Amino acid sequence: MYVIVEIQGQQFKVEKDQKIYVYHLEGEEGTQVEFDKVLLADNNGAVTVGTPVIEGAKVVAEIVNPLVKGDKVLVFKKKRRKGYRKLNGHRQQFSQIVIKDIQA
Repeated sequence: MYVIVEIQGQQFKVEKDQKIYVYHLEGEEGTQVEFDKVLLADNNGAVTVGTPVIEGAKVVAEIVNPLVKGDKVLVFKKKRRKGYRKLNGHRQQFSQIVIKDIQA
């Protein structure tokens, strides 16, 4: 069984006991979080599509690691022959969660 759930504006295909990285969530390690925006559910070939969400369906997850930094992204700007160069770096903050239960 798998579902497609929306978490902070991103859609994820999740199954039970799967670990995923999502944008930083408030909470400590071991905190239970629930996501109720389930867009699609597949139960061994029986597909249920929400309009836009499935009523009463939710995904229960647990925060494993509340703060994980992603890879560094470098943003370089330059204008030729003008002597203008700008270099900025950014590291996105993520949280690692594990899917505990799917109620569809």
